[in-house]
Amino acid sequence: MLEFAGLTTRNKEPINNLSGGMQRRLTLARALINDPLLIFMDEPTTGLDPQARHLIWERTRRLLADGKTILLTTHFLEEAERLCDIVYIMDAGRIITAGAPRDLISEHVEKEVVELQDNKAATWLDKHSAVIPRRECFGELIYCYCANADDLVLALRQTDFRFTRRRANLEDVFLRLTGRELRE
Repeated sequence: MLEFAGLTTRNKEPINNLSGGMQRRLTLARALINDPLLIFMDEPTTGLDPQARHLIWERTRRLLADGKTILLTTHFLEEAERLCDIVYIMDAGRIITAGAPRDLISEHVEKEVVELQDNKAATWLDKHSAVIPRRECFGELIYCYCANADDLVLALRQTDFRFTRRRANLEDVFLRLTGRELRE
């Protein structure tokens, strides 16, 4: 289990001397000692650095390949998209949608997102609305959702606006279905 958690070199170390991330990985290893068929993981990578997070993702995939069933709760939707066969998106304690990550993305959002980091681009975008089926503004960011962003990106390269082009993801789905505003 220490190898599984990437802690074999720390096997003699007192627990209190381990970093928070190492302690979190050790907790996971301890939970797996009895080789359970059903594993509940609640926010397993919270507080981990990128290397440790990727280690936990790889180890989780290994558990799945070994035939384990994992119920994973997470706010990190990239994690859910990478690891889960079925995702349930909940809001205010109720399930609002469920399905395979790719299916949820194709069902609820356009294929590509262009993020502009300057809300002054709104007027410019109004002139190019034919290539932007949907857009959202949040603070200084503008999210342009497109089936294909080639034309928009080509036009944006002629400006000084900072932008990022990416594929849509589960976070886009979550925000589309639940909104961007904070709720207490």
